[in-house]
Amino acid sequence: MDIYHIWANIEGDISDIDFANNIKEFLSQLQEEGKIESFRITRCKLGFRSIQDLPEWHIMMETKDMAQLESAFHRVARHDKYTLDEAEGQIDKKHKSFNQFVADDIQHALYRDWPDHD
Repeated sequence: MDIYHIWANIEGDISDIDFANNIKEFLSQLQEEGKIESFRITRCKLGFRSIQDLPEWHIMMETKDMAQLESAFHRVARHDKYTLDEAEGQIDKKHKSFNQFVADDIQHALYRDWPDHD
């Protein structure tokens, strides 16, 4: 399994609950469509972290392989917003519902299970 990690802070006028629920709704749709296998949304507990400036929110998405991750990226990152069908418009709307509140200090990393058994 590949695990795509995102660390982010909230910036803007949205509650913590709404932010997390909007992420959950978006990732649930990707999971239902088979674009990701599973996901987790976590938040730093009591500010406890040893890495200076590590963002408060941590989102993890599991995929079978890079091809599935690429498929998820293509599902979300449409460049021609004027020709979106209804389903594509919904995923775009769900993505914007939280993404517009992510601060500029966002961090990403891609990890994999080790050792590989493929």
